[in-house]
Amino acid sequence: MGQDTVRGQVLSGMGGVGKTQLAADYARTAWRAGELDVLVWITASNATAATSGYAQAAVELLGADPADRETAARAFLAWLEPKANATPCRWLVVLDDVTDPADLNGLWPPVGPHGRTLVTTRRQDAALALAGRLIRVGLFTEAESLAYLTAALGARERHEPDEQLAALAQDLGHLPLALSQAAAYLIDAGISAAAYRGLLADRAILLDDAAPEVLPDGQTQTAAAAWSLSVDRADTLRPAGLARPMLQLAAFLTPNGIPETVLTSTPALAHLTRHRKTPVSVTAAEAAGALRALDRLSLIDHTPATPHQAIRVHQLIQRATRDTLTPDQHDQIARTTADALTTAWPAIERDTELAQALRTNATTLTRTAGDALYQPDAHTVLYRAGRSLGEAGQVTAATAHFQRLTQTTSHHLGPDHRDTLTARSNLARWRGEAGDATGAATAVEQLLADRLSVLGEDHPDTLTTRNDLARWRGETGDAAGATAAYEQLLADQLRVHGPDHPATLAARHNLAYWRGDTGDAAGATAAYEQLLADQLRVHGPDHPATLTVRGNLAYWRGEAGDAAGAAAAYEQLLADRVRVQGEDHPDTLTTRSNLASWRGDTGDAAGATAAYEQLLGDRVRVLGEDHPATLTTRSNLAYWRGEAGDAAGATATYEQLLADQLRVQGPDHPHTLTTRHNLAYWRGEAGDAAGVTAAYEQLLADQLRVQGPDHPDTLTTRSNLAYWRGHTGDAAGATAAYEQLLADRIRVLGEDHPHTLTARSNLAYWRGKAGEPPRA
Repeated sequence: MGQDTVRGQVLSGMGGVGKTQLAADYARTAWRAGELDVLVWITASNATAATSGYAQAAVELLGADPADRETAARAFLAWLEPKANATPCRWLVVLDDVTDPADLNGLWPPVGPHGRTLVTTRRQDAALALAGRLIRVGLFTEAESLAYLTAALGARERHEPDEQLAALAQDLGHLPLALSQAAAYLIDAGISAAAYRGLLADRAILLDDAAPEVLPDGQTQTAAAAWSLSVDRADTLRPAGLARPMLQLAAFLTPNGIPETVLTSTPALAHLTRHRKTPVSVTAAEAAGALRALDRLSLIDHTPATPHQAIRVHQLIQRATRDTLTPDQHDQIARTTADALTTAWPAIERDTELAQALRTNATTLTRTAGDALYQPDAHTVLYRAGRSLGEAGQVTAATAHFQRLTQTTSHHLGPDHRDTLTARSNLARWRGEAGDATGAATAVEQLLADRLSVLGEDHPDTLTTRNDLARWRGETGDAAGATAAYEQLLADQLRVHGPDHPATLAARHNLAYWRGDTGDAAGATAAYEQLLADQLRVHGPDHPATLTVRGNLAYWRGEAGDAAGAAAAYEQLLADRVRVQGEDHPDTLTTRSNLASWRGDTGDAAGATAAYEQLLGDRVRVLGEDHPATLTTRSNLAYWRGEAGDAAGATATYEQLLADQLRVQGPDHPHTLTTRHNLAYWRGEAGDAAGVTAAYEQLLADQLRVQGPDHPDTLTTRSNLAYWRGHTGDAAGATAAYEQLLADRIRVLGEDHPHTLTARSNLAYWRGKAGEPPRA
């Protein structure tokens, strides 16, 4: 620090970063270098202490009367003033641990060309500009932490593995004071770094218990004690009494970035209100004021400009704060924090950064809350975090999350508790979304048996499970079985809930869909038309369920042969989606995808290609590159490029997509298998008939293994394999393959299913190519 004409420098930072040590080193170095004539060190924790320090300097330097300390202090400050024609005096005044800048009003040393002032404080108020340039003192870097621990232990001939010391530094958040006290504890107690880390990880051990009995380096208090004083001071700042309860909430969340909406949510405000001395509800603005008070004392970093990570708190401050709570307080505040997190979580995650921040905070809360999130029941934030993973496209992570949640809820609440059964339901869902429809169906079947036993056949959860079972049966390829299951479910929903209940309408919706999937597109269309009339009557035109029915009605109209009508319906639906749900809502993006597809089916392949190119940019922006919906959009774009005449471009796009799907979704996911199917098709269209045959043979083997012989996708691959065999010149082989396929499609789908009729047409074609006479 060089001499300058401002008042000096202010070393500001949280307790424990080593501000006093830096100031002492600077003062000692300047004195030994002969740069100073006078050095005064004052512990300026309040106005009285600062005045006493100045007075003592006046007694020693000026011979002032020690009985009149205020006069002596003023005399000393006057002596520091630069004077014309006087011999220059090079002085340094260190004001250590300034607690409140207001305490030094009228007590700041004067500005002069030969004098310097150095201040250490945890505060970072604007008023500190009076003292000079603000210098933020931060934590050690990883390298500095490792070097410090190695040197401190090495001085006592103690050696620990670098990886253990690095991990210990990480556990301590690279805080110099904590590193110093940890090294002393290791030496005094004779334990290893690994053992000390275990001590820190033990929730039953207070942070103060991990400090040495005799503090090193002339330290006078533990880190926890230093922070406690800062909290006391922050609690006196406006809005008074709110800093401590605010820090209690933040103590349960991630140290690396808490969204401000969490700590200003309704549950957070209610928590602050309970701790206020006056019976007046705390406002969001006052909650933000409490954050500013904590920031002013360097207990948190509050940066409103980055709202998703607006609050950062050192992990040891969080630990020390939790240590002050009784068991009942700990559990109550943990659940309040969970309430705040859930309230701040949007129903539709349009902001991927916010969603990631909320999931990170939920993960930390799960660890810091301990058993509190399972008493008296499993908190909803546990389920919301898992669903968020799945909705973000991280279906494998969502499956793993609900696997753990199933185990923990079973442990805490028992296997038959409703929350455990709910965790199992979510586990089955995301297992299916990850591509294992058969595993999902099996899991739901087992769950249904348990819900029947525990809850009874008419309980809403039991009926929901029957709905899920029917769905996953359909996803395994058994559309007829799904249809039959939904027919039975609908009868029970009508009996239990009545015709206008949302669950009854949902059953009708699903029944119509799977009827269409069995080949009855006209029946599905008629069912959706009737359902739409009831949805409009019960829910109104703008309800999400009504909009969804309109989308499915448009789809099945198209499947029934009216592609232009489907496109027109989707165009109208898109306008309403944008108006009601917004441009970036997932359902709006899906409607754009459907509109593009049906436009293509009307013959406008180029228009479909252009629409998918625009949609892909928005999918990436809203959902990210690896989201399943983004990957599906890339698949559709490749398809319509091919349909627009660019078979080589379609092939190249599918090759790139396949590499990403293998990385993101794995080789056995249905979408990965579908991309292999499409890639083979467009290779054939690009002229590689022999290559496409080999590709379909390899794909068929994998589909038989993963999806089984009767799955619709397996049957489709057999059809395409037969087709390309014929195009390589083997008309007889194609004929034989279609004969076998026709028999299986009649058995699985029925004689009148569109795919069965297609197989009969193809068989007749290849019989003709093989030279066989026409058959009846």
